[in-house]
Amino acid sequence: MANHLDLEEQEQLDQIKHFWQQYGNAITWALIVVLAGFASWNFYQYWQRNQATQAAALFDEVERSVQSADPAKVDRVFVEMKDRFASTIYAQQSALLVARMYVDMGKMDVALAALTWVAEQSVDAGYQALARLRMTAILMESKEYDAAKKLLDGAFPASFAALVADRKGDIMALKSDKKQAIAEYEKAYQLLDSRNEYRRLVEVKLNAMGVDVQGREQVALASGKQ
Repeated sequence: MANHLDLEEQEQLDQIKHFWQQYGNAITWALIVVLAGFASWNFYQYWQRNQATQAAALFDEVERSVQSADPAKVDRVFVEMKDRFASTIYAQQSALLVARMYVDMGKMDVALAALTWVAEQSVDAGYQALARLRMTAILMESKEYDAAKKLLDGAFPASFAALVADRKGDIMALKSDKKQAIAEYEKAYQLLDSRNEYRRLVEVKLNAMGVDVQGREQVALASGKQ
């Protein structure tokens, strides 16, 4: 009986040896790939957390520099932010802060450069859209209406559609194209929620152009009840 069991065990061992000789190398490499991937993922997560922590600290320095209104210091810290943490949201936020400071200083070219960096380099569509809207404000201030309009003709997230239409209306109004301005304002008005305070501002613009939106809506409502 014992010999019979020994023979069965030996046969099983031989089968295992044969299996390992045939597939052992592939199994080993598969394990290496899986473990390496797991280690890489953990390292990536650690690297991401470390990057975010460092970027946040540098963003605080950008904020302090902007508050001190020291262009030399702001430029130095902002360049470091772009060089080291360009892919983080802190870099995009830093650019918007820096641009606002330079607008307040009247240095529109420098502000435009900071916003252009966000519009071209940000991986976040929302930040890109915000930067482009702010760029149009600077271009409109410089009476570069066609350049501003061109920026708005690009693709924007759906959530920005009303703001884009409103800004296009502003440009058309400045170009004395009343018909097109009204069309854009009306588009913005329809896209905005009735509870949105910004809708009231668009309504004021339409009223200034002789369009009584509220009156028109009341007439439409009365007609619908008849």
